[in-house]
Amino acid sequence: MPLPSSSARALKKPRLDDEVRFLRSWIEKPLHMGAVMPSGKLLARTMAHYVDIDSDAPVVELGPGTGAITSALIERGVDQKRLVLVEYNPGFCALLRDRYPHAKVVQGDAYRLRDTLWNVLSAPASAVVSGLPLVTKPMLTRLRLIRDAFTALAPGAPFVQFTYAVVPPIPKSLPGVSTEASERIWMNLPPARVWVYRKD
Repeated sequence: MPLPSSSARALKKPRLDDEVRFLRSWIEKPLHMGAVMPSGKLLARTMAHYVDIDSDAPVVELGPGTGAITSALIERGVDQKRLVLVEYNPGFCALLRDRYPHAKVVQGDAYRLRDTLWNVLSAPASAVVSGLPLVTKPMLTRLRLIRDAFTALAPGAPFVQFTYAVVPPIPKSLPGVSTEASERIWMNLPPARVWVYRKD
């Protein structure tokens, strides 16, 4: 069996480094992390699929971690200058600033989104993409987050959230809000589903 080439090893190293960073952060603060490992490529691509690449409006990502979903957004065609990355962990913020120098990295609490974004957005966002661990939070915290997200979003723009749970992270029956869900993404570990919420 041939040994992997040096270029293949170079591609694998950042992913391994990211997994180590995630695992370390999860061990230190498990309830602050949406996952033990960075989101898989198929999950990240599925989330990015719901973002309008033709708009010039900002795209807010909550809890980007090491940037797995951020990379999928850029690969889909979202201009890096449109990205507003809201990250709580200062170590991840430094990493994101290094990897995405044209994005706006905001160190802050996404669960206090109105306060965190009050002077950051130049226009209503065309999407809010969330990698936050919503199911670990009380329902009132989840509802406050989506309320604040809708305040930041342009009318009809999506709030995109993934979850490993079998139930939606935010109830489907919110008045004035339409929801849709992706198929379960079995190739992700653990399997996940993407939920999309839009204010009617």
